[in-house]
Amino acid sequence: MKTITHHGRETAYRRTDRGGNGPVVLFVHGSGATGDLWRGQRSLAERCEVVALDLSGHGESEDVDVSAGYETLAAYATDVVAVARDVGADILVGNSLGGAVVLHVALERGYDPSALVLAGTGAKLAVLDDLLGWLDDDFERAVEFLHADGRLFYDPDETLRTASADAMRSVGQEITRRDFRTCHAFDVRERIGEIETPTLAVYGEHDQLTPPRYHEYLVDELPDAARASIDDAAHLAMLERPAAFNAALERFLDELAANGSV
Repeated sequence: MKTITHHGRETAYRRTDRGGNGPVVLFVHGSGATGDLWRGQRSLAERCEVVALDLSGHGESEDVDVSAGYETLAAYATDVVAVARDVGADILVGNSLGGAVVLHVALERGYDPSALVLAGTGAKLAVLDDLLGWLDDDFERAVEFLHADGRLFYDPDETLRTASADAMRSVGQEITRRDFRTCHAFDVRERIGEIETPTLAVYGEHDQLTPPRYHEYLVDELPDAARASIDDAAHLAMLERPAAFNAALERFLDELAANGSV
């Protein structure tokens, strides 16, 4: 892992470069996860440089003292911009909360990527009241709820489900709760049309946390957007169906190259 020091803290990230001559793609994980969420995308490094960071308080990155909501979103966006500038990222990819962070960067920061990929996310990310309560008072029940079929995964093998649950426990209750409450406060529906950057909205067809209609809304409201559905997957399609997810990204990269966008 590499680190960059910014705003008094260190943010860790992993670079995978196998000699591809494509753009630098920076991947941003979601709530209660780490950059390892994107391990199935490292094979894309044959074509482009793959970078995945740990947001503040996750994985190997130092935490920051912020309240859930806009403060957390802004801090995570600062992490992303710091790493993006350090590696020269051309494309930002965000899952769930990570998608909210990417949208915040596009709307609020001076960093101007060539393209965005929004995976399992939306312009608004309301969280069930029951889940918010369990994150406060019964973390293990929250983890079990999220890892039931049709939520983070559609029908994964148990090894994948167990690894994901263990990773969330490792991030811990405090950070995971902060993440989900930040999602719950997120709403950029009134500004989403300001983003002119070419965008791909990609989602698992069985995602109950950020359903297909969230992504249809993004495509309807963004000036330059397309969508891709991943069969037999739910919220974490990049883990559950990495080959299909990567194929969707590669088609998007092909379109960007054909249009001269990257």
